[in-house]
Amino acid sequence: MDAVSDPEVETVVVMSSSQVGKTESFINNAVGYFIHQDPSPMLVINPTLEMSRTWSKDRFAPMLRDTPVLKGLVKEARSKDSDNTILHKSFPGGHITMAGANSASSLAARPVRALFLDEIDRFPESAGSEGDPVDLAIKRTTTFWNRKKLLTSTPTIKGASRIEAAFAETDQRKYFVPCPQCDEYQVLDFKNLKWDKEQKTVPADRTLDKAIHKPETAHFVCQFCAGIIEESDRKRMTIRGEWRATKPFTGAAGFWINELYSPWVSWADFVKSFLTAKKFPETLKVFTNTSLAETWEEKGEGLEKAPLFDRREKYESQAPDEVLVITMSVDTQDDRLELEFKGWGIDEEVWGLGYHKIFGDPARVDVWNNLDNYINKTFRTASGVDLRVECVAIDSGGHHTEMVYDFCKTKQRAGRMVYPIKGSSERGQPLVSSMSKKGKQNVNLFILGTDTGKSLISGRLQIEEPGPGYCHFPTTYDEDYFKGLTAEHCVTRFIKGIASRRWVLKQGHKRNEPLDLTVYNFAAFKILDPQLEILASKRGIEIKRANKEGDPAIPNKKAGPGRETKRPFLRTNKKRWI
Repeated sequence: MDAVSDPEVETVVVMSSSQVGKTESFINNAVGYFIHQDPSPMLVINPTLEMSRTWSKDRFAPMLRDTPVLKGLVKEARSKDSDNTILHKSFPGGHITMAGANSASSLAARPVRALFLDEIDRFPESAGSEGDPVDLAIKRTTTFWNRKKLLTSTPTIKGASRIEAAFAETDQRKYFVPCPQCDEYQVLDFKNLKWDKEQKTVPADRTLDKAIHKPETAHFVCQFCAGIIEESDRKRMTIRGEWRATKPFTGAAGFWINELYSPWVSWADFVKSFLTAKKFPETLKVFTNTSLAETWEEKGEGLEKAPLFDRREKYESQAPDEVLVITMSVDTQDDRLELEFKGWGIDEEVWGLGYHKIFGDPARVDVWNNLDNYINKTFRTASGVDLRVECVAIDSGGHHTEMVYDFCKTKQRAGRMVYPIKGSSERGQPLVSSMSKKGKQNVNLFILGTDTGKSLISGRLQIEEPGPGYCHFPTTYDEDYFKGLTAEHCVTRFIKGIASRRWVLKQGHKRNEPLDLTVYNFAAFKILDPQLEILASKRGIEIKRANKEGDPAIPNKKAGPGRETKRPFLRTNKKRWI
């Protein structure tokens, strides 16, 4: 906030974790300062127009109402008053406009002196066809000699993070706090956070962690005197702390801070979050970005087929006993359908159960009748339990969209959770978006974030020991399957000057159906959203893992009373019991 009112500072950048109050102290208070002390035309940009509406209603309006010096300066929104709407408000000496980075028209508004860009790493790569929304917004400040540009965000991918690039152009200030033992100032770095651990004695624990962790013992070790810094010391340290620049000042002030400073997150809770997140690569990535305030460096971008081919295994039955639910994915080509079955167990451990091709023109009904035979297939486990396919995801993005819609629309298949899906390569798209109605058939269509799914698959394939997230493959899968599974790699490409991460085919590879089908199966599993632990309890399968307090692994308790149906304890994405 001091930097905002410093006439020597033109640009202020905050690269931080979540839960440190950056929106309140950096955006809200600064906006209030300009309204009260230095009236100016302002522009506040969030990733989407809807998020700006939400900020205006839930953050800005209450601040104006509850802050005595601001009350009455800005009128309430009125539908017939163009100067006071939800997204545009006037006050004596200036005005404020709220816009979305996804709306080119809202970025091409009037000139502004103060520009606020919140969560810029969540901005789209381009505002429509106009180009980088950050550049478009900054151009609005060109005519003001005393302009202020304020950028905030939690970081994302290394080399493709806007906030990382912006922070690198600043004096890179970090918050140094004194050790209560030696009084030496230092940054709260995760590598210096320690907690007690004990060696496990229960070999059946599935957490793949060799230690029993005790988060409640979390403490820091001073990097200078090796003294113990307890949680109770944090408030006193923070009060005495100070921002120190680590690079020369050239007109841009940069601030970096992580969640370890946050008064709302204890160090014990921080450790618990880390222990939970490290189970899967995709959750560890989120923790790295939103808690450590660090960029995530992608690894294993060019996975090879040989290591995966070598770890194939022979199942004793059609499906291992650990499999609790089965999904199926279907890829449509011009001359065939390709499909794969996946079996899912506790902690999303997954088994490939079969890969098949149905040759023939998908415009012919008999091809789809043949697919029905696969959908109705059952798999017997070693203990004699018959499992059927619970959810099917069928690609509808090719040349046979109408045939896919017709196939999925029948009442019988809708009841079997047979859904059309369509891939989207839009940046930041979730693996599975909410359901929407499409086509004259009015089918339930799910949009998939294909790049998000491929990044997830890449991380899961790097897990090398059976357990949470591990991918099993049967000996029936040939080399062509693994060649297709590893046919793509993630590369950084610059689109209109903006670094963008994209999954593309490797040189010499033409087919990637196994990778696409794996993404579709993961999506089907997320759509199904089964209660695996309850299903395991129903089947009498014992689950062992360490409990939240870090005690030795214990078996799961019997499930409580539940609604008995022919397909118990499976949920749709709307959380309805079926």
